[in-house]
Amino acid sequence: MENFRTMQQASNGVSAPPGPQQNGASADSGGPHSNGNITLGPDSDLNSMNREANRASETPKVMDKTNQDIVRLIGQHLKTVGLDRTADLLMQESGCRLDHPSAAKFRQHVMDGDWNKADHDLNELKSFLHGSSQSLVEMKFLLLEQKYLEYLEEGLVLEALQVLRNELTPLGHNTGRVHQLSAFMMCSGRDELQTRAGWDGKGPASRAALMDRLQRYLPPSVMLPPRRLHSLLCQAVEMQNQQCTYHITQTQTNLESVSLLVDHNCSKEQFPCHTTQVLNDHCDEVWYCKFSPDGLKLATGSKDTTVNVWDVCPDTLTVTHRKTLEGHSYGVALIAWSPDSSHLIACGPEDCPELWLWSVETPDCELRVKLTQSPEDSLTACAWHRDANKFVTGGLRGQFYQCDMEGNVIDSWEGVRVKCLWCKSDGKTVLAADSHYRIRGYNFDDLCDFTVLQEDHPVMSFSVNKSDRLALLNVANQGVHLWDLQDRCLVRRFQGVTQGHFTIHSCFGGINQDFVASGSEDNKVYVWHIKRESPIATLVGHSRTVNCVSWNPVYHQMMASVSDDCTVRIWGPRPSTPERSDSVKTAAPESSSSNGSGWHEMVS
Repeated sequence: MENFRTMQQASNGVSAPPGPQQNGASADSGGPHSNGNITLGPDSDLNSMNREANRASETPKVMDKTNQDIVRLIGQHLKTVGLDRTADLLMQESGCRLDHPSAAKFRQHVMDGDWNKADHDLNELKSFLHGSSQSLVEMKFLLLEQKYLEYLEEGLVLEALQVLRNELTPLGHNTGRVHQLSAFMMCSGRDELQTRAGWDGKGPASRAALMDRLQRYLPPSVMLPPRRLHSLLCQAVEMQNQQCTYHITQTQTNLESVSLLVDHNCSKEQFPCHTTQVLNDHCDEVWYCKFSPDGLKLATGSKDTTVNVWDVCPDTLTVTHRKTLEGHSYGVALIAWSPDSSHLIACGPEDCPELWLWSVETPDCELRVKLTQSPEDSLTACAWHRDANKFVTGGLRGQFYQCDMEGNVIDSWEGVRVKCLWCKSDGKTVLAADSHYRIRGYNFDDLCDFTVLQEDHPVMSFSVNKSDRLALLNVANQGVHLWDLQDRCLVRRFQGVTQGHFTIHSCFGGINQDFVASGSEDNKVYVWHIKRESPIATLVGHSRTVNCVSWNPVYHQMMASVSDDCTVRIWGPRPSTPERSDSVKTAAPESSSSNGSGWHEMVS
């Protein structure tokens, strides 16, 4: 034991005299000392040290407002997860206050269901309320509503009636809700009451929900908004997703599914910039490609007068040939899927006077309508209305028709030379690019038209995003332009693409349509983030002009491109396993097999 004591003293840097000492006490002091204080017993010595530590912790901390806010946020979160004592100690040591005393008292009375005291507390908080008189009425209404419903649930009908007549009604607020509340008296029991009222019943859950609603009336300096730290973290995760260059997958809003310890960063390997298939089924230039709205089909149109329909495998992000649609004597330069993915329309190039409407869901993909009004017509553009029962079509010879599913012309607009069409989600407005470098809006119901935007060069094609807010234009000799249709202003000119007078089609893509992809006359596919002018990816593999790019609207890690080199390329993530890479072979250029494919690196 003596040896142990000697080792202990030596470890503190003190020699080992006969008596026990601490922190440099002299050897002749005659007993245990602590920092030169008077002699105390072992228990007294420990208590004294604890008291000194407590006194130190009680010293007010000097913190700026930012640190005070952070401490309050942490304290609120600790209480949310049930660590009340830890939160109280944090508030005590920091000298901060989680809530104003009146607000804290108000919260406690609400959670206890002490409605008279809670109502009294509201008068103390009145000076803190925004628009104090109206806010006070609304808060009182919420309190009395909870009080009324709890009385009803307990079967205290007379007390509930008293609240309804003498407290809720005199407020003169939300009369419609008061009538609803009075009808709840006819409920046969607790379950019916909770169902009709959309209420969780008497208890901590409904009172906590009530408190969340009441907190919105109080400034954060008095009472923090509910789960404020959690809200800030969710906002941070969402912002990182938005700023991620290659964020292509579903945004995770649940904090349990993400790590807060590192910044979000998607790998480029998961971005659709690697060739997964090369399809050689067409025997001439391929002019157009389009995924169906349900993401399960792809259609490609070619100069060889055929449309190939492909089935998409969501698991492998590859396609297999389903059907070849023949007979398009002018070739197929544009394809439009119906919104329900059951039909497609094929249009020809330049002065083609006819279009074909195919039913894709029938076993043989039957031709439903072959529309031609006159050999002098030009029907080279089309678009579906959102109800999938009507479509519009037109061309550069001045035809502009609205038709039903049987090919009957319902309405027409004379003298409009149409290059490209798009139907807005309102079911009435049709956007049309014309020969005067404009995009104009046409309303067939009201027979009115208006100019949306004006370019300085021919608009070769355009597409619009899901919100009908942004338009993507391929402009001759200029490239790809992004326009805001609501503000009617040019937002961005994307760089890199080579665009002459060929018709090239671009598209939006990604889970929130945050990306833009376009073909190019330099044989490449360019991909941009919608907020950046420079491309984030340049995809190589085609040997001639890339005429069209389509991004799968459901399976966002999948793109298709078509080219004058007679091929269709499917783009996806880099294969994660050697087995998958070995299972996909590169087709010989002279083959026409839909099973041919190969892996190619992205060059950026």
